[in-house]
Amino acid sequence: MSMLTPPGMGGKYRITGNRYPHMRRPRNRRRIALAVVGAVAALGLVGWGTVQLIGVFTGGSSTAQAAQDKQGGSDDCAKGGDRPRARPVTLPEPGAITVNVYNATPRGGLAKTTADELKSRGFKVGKVGNATAEYDKKVKSSGLLLGAPAAAEGPLKVLGTQLAGAQVKSDGRKGGDVDLIIGSEFKNLTPKKDAAQGLAALSKSQPQPTPSGAKKC
Repeated sequence: MSMLTPPGMGGKYRITGNRYPHMRRPRNRRRIALAVVGAVAALGLVGWGTVQLIGVFTGGSSTAQAAQDKQGGSDDCAKGGDRPRARPVTLPEPGAITVNVYNATPRGGLAKTTADELKSRGFKVGKVGNATAEYDKKVKSSGLLLGAPAAAEGPLKVLGTQLAGAQVKSDGRKGGDVDLIIGSEFKNLTPKKDAAQGLAALSKSQPQPTPSGAKKC
């Protein structure tokens, strides 16, 4: 028996020679698991780096760009840089407005003298006479301006520059003419110079609609 043979082992298990048998070390599962995790992490980092490089060379993702544009738009609106400015709009000229003049007071002659003055200021004059029973002696202000709803932002505003303190009301008429009903507090029309200045100021104060494609704030 060789000195290398462990006690109790003989026969076919007898070891001869002068070297110990090589015993295989058991596999380390922990190291294998760590190696797999490390490989996955490395692949993830490589992928993330690739995405970042693509973003640099393509100008960034659409989501990031949209967020930046939105923020930039808010800043521009705050500064007023891209906000469309108010521009004058074209109001109807006095010559394009037909005015019916009615007298709702006990004083005679007011409808004719007022109609003549409006005509001298460029307005077209339609009917002239006494107010109907609906308004006769019932208009307590300087006057009442009547017209279709569509006339509220045009002809009635222009006519309103000629009579300070007048009330404005819409009715169900279909035509484009408007009425001036003289009330109990009426003295005279607004002085011609002041009326012209009021009409000019009115034109400057009317903004145009926002152009299509303009940034809204």
